[in-house]
Amino acid sequence: MTLKNILIIISAQCFILSANADPLCTGHFVNPISDIDWDALFPITIGSMNVVSSSLPDTANPSSPICLCPTHLVPRLGVTFGYWEPFALSDVTRDPFCMVNLGGVKIDVGNLDHDIGAKTESNAGYYNGSFYWVHWYKYPLIYWLEILTDVGCMQTGDFDIGYFGEIDPSWNDDALTFIQNPEAVLFGNPITQLSCLADAAKTTTGKTIANDNLFWCMGAQGSSYPLDGDVSNQSSSIQAALLLTERMDFKLHRELLIEDSVSQNSPALCNSHFDPIMPKSRYRYQMVNTVPDGDQAYPFGTNTMIWEAGHTPPNSRDNFGFLIWRKRSCCML
Repeated sequence: MTLKNILIIISAQCFILSANADPLCTGHFVNPISDIDWDALFPITIGSMNVVSSSLPDTANPSSPICLCPTHLVPRLGVTFGYWEPFALSDVTRDPFCMVNLGGVKIDVGNLDHDIGAKTESNAGYYNGSFYWVHWYKYPLIYWLEILTDVGCMQTGDFDIGYFGEIDPSWNDDALTFIQNPEAVLFGNPITQLSCLADAAKTTTGKTIANDNLFWCMGAQGSSYPLDGDVSNQSSSIQAALLLTERMDFKLHRELLIEDSVSQNSPALCNSHFDPIMPKSRYRYQMVNTVPDGDQAYPFGTNTMIWEAGHTPPNSRDNFGFLIWRKRSCCML
């Protein structure tokens, strides 16, 4: 284990000691050995050829194994390399500031107070409807484990909490959300929502990737809009939590906080770029909290009904964590 990773662990332990225990907040640290489906790393490709195959669907890859990237001096010659990278974690919780993937601890935020659940309070003190808070973590696992040496082909840096839904007013306010996604008004009608049936049918079994052209749909999970914490049609708590994880990915794309590479021949093989419309076909998910699903990852939009049985124990308190995999296409030396 490197000194950097030791410092990360020490920092995390200090964070836990400074947080408050809360019976509604559950979770555990993600174990990179037992909690992660490392088969989701595959396929590994050079050009259009599979070096390591996979049963999971893949995006299209460049036809040529050779790539050329401009530099300040002479162009850089490399090979077109593709794989799936674990790059982010998400918390989805009804309990504000509950850090599910940090061991199930709650941050003491002093006077900054949020209520549990959704927007309309019931007599029991909880909230009716389906509303969750989401946190997003930067999780450069490939970089930590030093699996690759070309830093241009992986996310670098340290583990970091990149987003708190609780401190973003638009996550809990439909009017503010509309400013970020004004195009949502075009898709809030029965005709365009019926088109999502095709995306849902395609992604139900997890054997095919979602249709990027139907960007207003999140496959079998529901609608991409609004980009906030509301879920109007919740079939299960896991389905709602996954939908909000996928929405958060979309939201961070919209806010130009996530860069991506593309799978076809493109200068983006040399440099990642920002895309305000999330290419959902380039993402996979895997549940890691509170009951890890370490045996299988699924393309975005895959129906949770095929795997969610046994993943919501009575003590879970609707606290969920997901690991997000992203397709990485690059020009590797």
